[in-house]
Amino acid sequence: MAALNKVLVLGNVGNELEVRQTQSGRAVANFSVATTDAWGEGEDRQERTEWHQVVVWGKLAETCGQYLTKGRQVLVEGRLQTRSYEDHDGHKRFVTEIVAQQVQFLGGRPEHGPAEQEEARELAEGEAEYQRAWAARQAGRPRD
Repeated sequence: MAALNKVLVLGNVGNELEVRQTQSGRAVANFSVATTDAWGEGEDRQERTEWHQVVVWGKLAETCGQYLTKGRQVLVEGRLQTRSYEDHDGHKRFVTEIVAQQVQFLGGRPEHGPAEQEEARELAEGEAEYQRAWAARQAGRPRD
């Protein structure tokens, strides 16, 4: 039976990114993306904002840390993943995140010219290719 786990989110970055390193030295960054739906007209107009949590790994995380700032428009392509953790009070909590495979920076920052934006795009595409190759290798392995 075929399955597809694919997410596209177009919105605005909700917080400043902080790139961290795992114990093995791999870069990881987390950020949120806000999307707003609007309906109705005039006095009946309503809006609802959804917040999407995004996790980015490797070179793509480093590139995002360099070029993404709060408020910048971004297109994130990835897959949904739910994980659990234990909070400060010992309660088990769940979080669903988008594991980004590709991030496109939109509405460029004024302090970065076309050359820097092109470099960021190329780095993001290279990381996306690495992620696709890794996923293909994983798909070929038998499941435990």
